[in-house]
Amino acid sequence: MPYEGDTGPQDKRGASGARLLAEAAALKQFSRRAFLTGAGASGVLAADMILTREVQSQRRSNRIIAVPDDFADAYYPDASWFLFPGYKTSWEEAQWILNSLRGALDKRARLAAVGYSNQGLDIDELVIAVIEYVRAQKLTKLYFYGHSFGGMVATQVAARLLEIHGVEVEFIVLDSSPYSKHDVLDQSWFDGVVFLYERGIRFPSTVRGGYELGERVIHKDERTWRQILDQTLEQLSPIAPSNLLIQSESAYIYHFDGLRFVDKLGHAKMAYIGNPRDRTVRYQTAVESWAVAFKANMVSSNLQTVGAAPAHASPGWNPNIYRPLLQQLLDENFPLPRGGSRVSVF
Repeated sequence: MPYEGDTGPQDKRGASGARLLAEAAALKQFSRRAFLTGAGASGVLAADMILTREVQSQRRSNRIIAVPDDFADAYYPDASWFLFPGYKTSWEEAQWILNSLRGALDKRARLAAVGYSNQGLDIDELVIAVIEYVRAQKLTKLYFYGHSFGGMVATQVAARLLEIHGVEVEFIVLDSSPYSKHDVLDQSWFDGVVFLYERGIRFPSTVRGGYELGERVIHKDERTWRQILDQTLEQLSPIAPSNLLIQSESAYIYHFDGLRFVDKLGHAKMAYIGNPRDRTVRYQTAVESWAVAFKANMVSSNLQTVGAAPAHASPGWNPNIYRPLLQQLLDENFPLPRGGSRVSVF
């Protein structure tokens, strides 16, 4: 006979069975919860990737995107601004910048944003897109706004338009634009991106969020954490520029040589606006280099976006600081005629 307190074979089997049932129930509950959570996350990621591929497939070529403005469209049908976006700037953000500045810009011309192809930055193809738009819209006056590195692109496109098509740009605004790779403050990060790109290494879309967050955090001294979050999430969205475009933009900045375009802009006027507190581009060397190299075209290089946050090329965030400066530049260099019932600069 078993001693008191001993557990018999049946009791042991019963206890073991109970534990197995309890563990199976817990496993079932955990597995269902984990499965549903994982499936939901995977579904969101898959949907985002599918949508991203779809959006980016529609952006395989450069596009000039008209931003409607009733006043400018009515009074300046043959004049247009072209906004050349900065580094990592999406088509939608470029339009947002124009909308932020419309109170100053639309008093001289219509508004259009340049959408770079997600296949990579190609200046020859960009020039074709611009001249085709110019001809289709029958434009005779062109105004360029170079947002950050977009100032480099705007300058080269202006030189090519004059050289190849005989089309002269009236005005080029350089907003915090670096003159060369030496004006980029975070040189080690920048060098690394170009090094990998030129050796055929491409960042997949799946790591875009971490890549962007790292770059944003490095420059946290000129951005609030809210802006870092907003800009990182923007780069994770389907409308964000492709990594191929971003890497090709880096390589473009790295090899840009402004001296190639000196004396090739005709009578185009140029103006530089920026911020001494800029933590992305070295303001002092950039503005001085542009002013010296393009002294025949530069009409202003001392206007500063003091108080803007972030300090680097942020018209969308700080329109109340940017608009008065642009209005001053335009009034001084392209004064509107007085009198008459129709406002026109032609």
